[in-house]
Amino acid sequence: MSKRHWPFLLGGLLVALLLAGVVSNYASSHPDGLDSSLLKGCTVNADDEITGGSCPAQQAKDHELADSPLADYGVRGIGNDFVSTGLSGVLGVLLTFAVGGGLFWLARRRGPATPATPTATADRADEAATPSSGTR
Repeated sequence: MSKRHWPFLLGGLLVALLLAGVVSNYASSHPDGLDSSLLKGCTVNADDEITGGSCPAQQAKDHELADSPLADYGVRGIGNDFVSTGLSGVLGVLLTFAVGGGLFWLARRRGPATPATPTATADRADEAATPSSGTR
């Protein structure tokens, strides 16, 4: 990679880290379209817990990785929600950048293909130009 690409990559990484670490804390806490459509038909309280009615969300179960260190947009063990959400975003960006960079590194071109030697091409041209002995 040429040296002129590095500032662009580092600038992009810096912007992504800033968005994930700071701006992500200001995202809406209201449920998205899928969550809100699953709650149709149920009544919920202020903590978004189902208190009555009938809806598909009542059959929802926790994911197998619900106890993982980065579950629910935060880092388990950190009491400050702002820091926990920001740190989880930063870790996600760094992990994504590392995996993507590794895949691009594996898929990169290793160098130009080796061209055919000029003597082999000239020999084939000479053979095509000379008539064979049995065709007169």
